Order: sequence, then structure tokens, then C-alpha cells
Amino acid sequence: MALVDANYKFIYTDIGCNGRISDGGVFANCSLSNALSDGRLNIPPPRPLPGRTKYVPYVIIADDAFSLKPYLMKPFPFRNQPGPNRVYNYRLSRARRVVENAFGLLANRFRILRKPIGLCSEKVIKLLSAICVLHNFLLERNSRHVYAPQGTFDEEIDGVVTPGSSRQDPPPDNVLFSNRPVGSNMSNESKEIREEYTEYFVSPEGEVSWQYRYISGN
Repeated sequence: MALVDANYKFIYTDIGCNGRISDGGVFANCSLSNALSDGRLNIPPPRPLPGRTKYVPYVIIADDAFSLKPYLMKPFPFRNQPGPNRVYNYRLSRARRVVENAFGLLANRFRILRKPIGLCSEKVIKLLSAICVLHNFLLERNSRHVYAPQGTFDEEIDGVVTPGSSRQDPPPDNVLFSNRPVGSNMSNESKEIREEYTEYFVSPEGEVSWQYRYISGN
């Protein structure tokens, strides 16, 4: 499991958990989750979104496998959501694409990740940790397009997405996909924060012109 910033860099990784554990379960038991819950990270204080008055915290974005928290936003579940909720889900999916691209770049650059690794678990943990460090080093040393040839990432212009090459290869054989239950531990505070982001994304200050073209049928 990894936390990725807007520049495709891995800023936190948790490596070595059994594959049968759900994504939400891995996160709930990792040091990052504990530090966020205890307020031990040097995160800037809450502030209003542009054009708004309600103070909201800086948040991590995630998918349905995780529980909604004041510091972690996830999509609204199920279909037939009202329009603002679908816009919110779309905007989160655009941001999560950065994470998907980061993993795609990692697997395309370090081809050993595209097949089962014939090493003991202790060595695999060290190998993957080193790969993440090298990935960050290459991003800092080179521009993104030097490290990743043009066309590797998804490209988006005015909401039109061109899938990158990292999405075109099928997953390697023998990959184990974990069951990913939807978390239900949602506090009223978490829901209020999500609602504030939802209202912001459909406000004049927060909307993007093309977002309404991509929410039908979600």
C-alpha cells in the first residue's frame, strides 16, 4: 500500500502484508493510519476551500475499500446518486488517476514487478522498498517525461482522457486479488466534510467546465 503525491512520488509505503488482507484492513493497521488518527503528522491546519467559509481539513483520497474518515475521503457508494454526488465521485476519480499512473509507471520501469518474484518475503520487502526509493530518485533527477516516455501516463485535456501505455498491458499471471469490503465506519464529521467538498465541486469557484459531461449513468 502506498500514499502518492500529485507528482507521482511515493511519500509513504507499507510493504509486506499478506495478500489476503483487504486494502482497508492494511490501511487500518499501518503506522500512517495510526499517526493520522492521533494527529501526530505535520499536516497544515484546516482552512476553508476557495469561496467557502466552512473550515475543512486537508485529506487523503481513496476508493471504496477504505472507511470514510475526517482525513480520508472516498466516493459515494452505489449508483443513482444525485448530480452533485456524481460530480464529487468524478473529481475524486480524476485525482486517483495520479495514483494509478504512479503504480503503472513503477511496473513499466521495473519489469520485475510484472511477474511473481522468486525470493523469500523478507527479500521481497527490501526489493520493493528499494524500487520505490529509486522511483522517487528518478523523478527528482529527471523530468517526468524523461523518466517515463510520452504516452506512459494517462493524459487529460479539458476532461478528455487518453489512456497511457501503463494501462494497456494485462495483469501478470497468478496475481492474487483481495476481497475489498466497503467500510461503514462513517462519523457525522466525516460526512459533513465530504458534503462540503461536494458542494465546492459544483460551486462557481470549484467546478470545472467539462465535469457535467462525465457524470451521466454513474
